[in-house]
Amino acid sequence: MKLQTLREEVLQANLDLVRRGLVLYTFGNVSGIARDEALVVIKPSGVAYETMKPADMVVVDLAGKTVEGSLRPSSDLPTHLILYKAFSTIGGIAHTHSRAATSWAQAQREIPCFGTTHADYFHGSVPVTKPLTPAQIRSDYETNTGHAIVRLLAKQDPLHVPAVLVAGHAPFCWGETPANAAHNAVVLEEIAAMALQTLVANPKARPISKALHGKHFFRKHGSTAYYGQKK
Repeated sequence: MKLQTLREEVLQANLDLVRRGLVLYTFGNVSGIARDEALVVIKPSGVAYETMKPADMVVVDLAGKTVEGSLRPSSDLPTHLILYKAFSTIGGIAHTHSRAATSWAQAQREIPCFGTTHADYFHGSVPVTKPLTPAQIRSDYETNTGHAIVRLLAKQDPLHVPAVLVAGHAPFCWGETPANAAHNAVVLEEIAAMALQTLVANPKARPISKALHGKHFFRKHGSTAYYGQKK
């Protein structure tokens, strides 16, 4: 993929978070990776969304060194880099502080699968990391955030669990492309809001059965999927 194309995709994915109401001011960031070149394109730090252009996106290598761009990359870049290096199947990452999903992260609770909307996107609950230690926070905070996510997803397919709640912080989401990552961030927010409303309606609500959960997930994912049209 040409870097110019990836810049445009990353910009549009960032703007989609704004259009969907998932970010305020300069909150959040989306990145994408050009695997063949081992380069990452990411939103610049603290720049207003309404002023951003494709040329403002920052290009870095996997060591975090800026290759192209005059602006500083997002402060969450080290987290993104850890995830790209750990999971070869992801091509885009989105980080937001959207209200409902962040509420679950602040409560340090995973989001149970109460219904089939959740099951369509996540094979299991939406997990939450363990809190970072004071030492991990003081030293390489963003890098250690990435490691906490990687530890949580050990032996899992990251495309089957396309988001994680970072305890006390907020969600990180991903997908095969930057657009997919932004899409999953939007879906996560809806799932998180539904789960909160479910517990209001019935504080004793329980997750759906594994049979129903699995049926809905694998209708849309994997070799047996039959949802939608043939590609």
